[in-house]
Amino acid sequence: MSTSRVAGVPGWARKAALVVPLVVLPSSLWRIAAFTLHLPIIKERTADDSGNLPWWMPLELYVVLLSVVSELLAFTAIGLVSTWGEVFPRWVPFLRGRRVPTLAAVIPGALGAAVLTTLWTYSIGMLALGRTMTGADLQPGGALDVHTWQGVLAVTMYAPLVLWGPLLAAVTIAYYRRRR
Repeated sequence: MSTSRVAGVPGWARKAALVVPLVVLPSSLWRIAAFTLHLPIIKERTADDSGNLPWWMPLELYVVLLSVVSELLAFTAIGLVSTWGEVFPRWVPFLRGRRVPTLAAVIPGALGAAVLTTLWTYSIGMLALGRTMTGADLQPGGALDVHTWQGVLAVTMYAPLVLWGPLLAAVTIAYYRRRR
């Protein structure tokens, strides 16, 4: 896929789009290191770290898939400043070479930005209050206990995700303005 510069794309929008996959990368790498490679970066591990995964889905596979899907979704922001965000690439059956309808990119971009901004702002807010996303109190010595180096590392690796939604919103608005 070409990420060649499209005429009319502001420099700040291109930079913001290129940063989006980078703000997602630390959390993806942390998850893979902690749950797939089993590196000792989590202070406390429970017997059932898999939560509510189906019996046939190993935690390690789930973590890798989650990380890959997260990065692929983040990478779509680059499409908003690249030629493949304006004209469907040749490898797309039935659509190759056709112009991408503006709203086909703007609506998912705007919805994604709203969901991501809400999700990660809420998550950081709950963490700041000493609570999990479900509202339960954080357990001392748990994975997000910022009194341990492991907890500080986890929070540090997830903190950049707060930028994902606003960056995507800015790039989506620039795309809409350019294409309308």
